[in-house]
Amino acid sequence: MVQRLHLSKHSKFGTKSNKFVIKHVPGGKLICQSIKKKVTGPRTPKYLGGVRLQGVKAFRPVDAKAAPKRRKTVSRAYGGVLTHAQVRDRVTRAFLIEEQKIVKKVLKRRK
Repeated sequence: MVQRLHLSKHSKFGTKSNKFVIKHVPGGKLICQSIKKKVTGPRTPKYLGGVRLQGVKAFRPVDAKAAPKRRKTVSRAYGGVLTHAQVRDRVTRAFLIEEQKIVKKVLKRRK
């Protein structure tokens, strides 16, 4: 006869957050071990493509609070928020806009 298992969590319904796996333990017993949700990790904002950020560890929210800052960010401007390519584009765009302003001033003086 098969051993009956008792769910250790309060909910008996098969929801996304209520997953279990059956484990064998010494003594020939079976137990239900709860499974944590999979983690997707930090991403860039949706309007910038929602790309997964490299170098930033994926945590569950409670684990992220306990983790050190170096695991949750990258040491550069917008580190942990934008990818390196997006930061490079921002810097380039800002530089070109400033150069354009200077050119306009020079052309205005000539007239």
